[in-house]
Amino acid sequence: MILQALNSYYQRMAKEGDSGIALEGFEQKEIPFLIVLNRQGECVDIKDTRDGEGKKKQGRMFTVPKGIKKTSGIAANFLWDTPNYVLGIPKPDPKKNQYQLEEKAKEQLKAFIGVIKEKFPEPDKDDGVQAVISFLEVADFKTLSAYSAWNEIMESGPIITFRLEGDTCLICQREAVLQTLSGETCCEEPVESTHATCLVTGGKDFPVRLHTAIKGVWGAQSSGANIVSFNLDAFRSYGKKQGRNAPVGKRAEFAYTTALNKMLASGSRQRLQVGDCSTVFWAEHKAHFEDIFADFFGEQSKENPDRLNAAVRDLFSAPDSGALMLDEDYTRFFVLGLAPNAARIAVRFWYPGTVGAVARNIKQHFEDCSIVHGPKQPENLSLFRLLVSTAMLGKTENIPSSLSGDFMKAILAGTSYPNSLLYATLRRCRAERDVTYPRAALIKACISRDARLNNTSYHTEVSMSLDTSNPNPGYLLGRLFATLERAQESANPGINATIRDRFYGAASSTPVAVFPHLLKLKVHHIAKLKNRGQAVNLEKLIGEIMDKINAGEALPSHLSLHDQGTFAVGYYHQRQNFFTPQ
Repeated sequence: MILQALNSYYQRMAKEGDSGIALEGFEQKEIPFLIVLNRQGECVDIKDTRDGEGKKKQGRMFTVPKGIKKTSGIAANFLWDTPNYVLGIPKPDPKKNQYQLEEKAKEQLKAFIGVIKEKFPEPDKDDGVQAVISFLEVADFKTLSAYSAWNEIMESGPIITFRLEGDTCLICQREAVLQTLSGETCCEEPVESTHATCLVTGGKDFPVRLHTAIKGVWGAQSSGANIVSFNLDAFRSYGKKQGRNAPVGKRAEFAYTTALNKMLASGSRQRLQVGDCSTVFWAEHKAHFEDIFADFFGEQSKENPDRLNAAVRDLFSAPDSGALMLDEDYTRFFVLGLAPNAARIAVRFWYPGTVGAVARNIKQHFEDCSIVHGPKQPENLSLFRLLVSTAMLGKTENIPSSLSGDFMKAILAGTSYPNSLLYATLRRCRAERDVTYPRAALIKACISRDARLNNTSYHTEVSMSLDTSNPNPGYLLGRLFATLERAQESANPGINATIRDRFYGAASSTPVAVFPHLLKLKVHHIAKLKNRGQAVNLEKLIGEIMDKINAGEALPSHLSLHDQGTFAVGYYHQRQNFFTPQ
């Protein structure tokens, strides 16, 4: 189903005339340097196509003939490749034998020329192709060292290609080349010379032996990895080899790999990073939702810090204003999460739904996460900000690998958040002894969603701000702990460590072992208060909370995971209430 949806998306882009999509038989490639030739095959310039500064320089994207699947052997692309193939000059490597590198580069250059002559048996019919052949056969590459870009080419070994002097297009984009490659979709030989039923389209086509590599997945090999791959006996069935185990026709293979590589490309507005998941999304037909989907989850940029809030406002106001009417949009919408797995790509999650369903579920997610916060804190929290609040040291690499995908899928499908999310958040609260705004929002969301979806009488939804009528023992104990801490802080202005730093973990899990001691300390703290009005108010609040606790049972010996969550929210609500003007 995933490959079918990607194949359909390619067909959609092709019909819409998307300039960023490669035609059949071609692909989009970043090419930093162009060798400019005159019609006699002499180099007249080396053009640097890159933009940016320092290490952030990026070459321009060009449409070039589809590359061949590289293996350990020698295989050249048509009219573009690395300096090893194009110039027969290897990239210096002190760890390898230089003589062997040079000999291999000569064979690679020979293969490069061979591919051109194979495609163009009569190269003199096109001035550009003839100029390339003349340049390569003369092989006077020493003249290239006069150009400023030469040292960078030798050091980095980038992809290079050719352009004819006076032309605006590459030589591999000239009309004669386009006609020659018309109808070709892959440089790979098919598994067999006969047609087979394509598992993606259901039609007859030549099955592809090795699929094009998918690039842009965070953490995967820079040369690319595969979703469909069979390279060991354990993966094969009935003696079938490689692509024959799951026959995908060359047209469908080209379509799904081209569509996926386009969405994963740097700067794409149809991808976002969710933990270790490189996530892409698309609609069956052109939809405004595609343009704003990433804004709901991505971190706000410095250039446009209000992008997330603007997207959420549009989402919530749409039913009232009728501007977008996202809730009633039944266009099919797909979200795919990919994670690295050695030389392959793992599908972390896959969600096929509709724009309306996804919009409603995202709206519900923001409602579940809504909680009182400081005036200078963001109104809405991005998915990234929520996830890093559960990670040690607040680092992305410390987010549990499966958590991000499970969390994202729960948001899209409107199902319960994973139990591991609540556990990871509470663990951070205990470890750092701090219930931050993002953590409180996550805990509140987990508890509220679980109560709503499971319809349990014991578990009730948690309000956005302080709820003095909430009878949950965990919530009451959290409020009590915050009040006792407030008394200590007021009695000892400027204190470095409070009871939270010493007792939060025990108070939130085994209350009976801690609260009797804290209640004794409270007497001394309130006695030290100079502001007697504040002392009376704190004593009154503690008494009200204790009455509600005693009305139920004695101090519990331990709190369940759910009640530990309500403890954290109760503590957070009460703390926020202390600093909110009444």
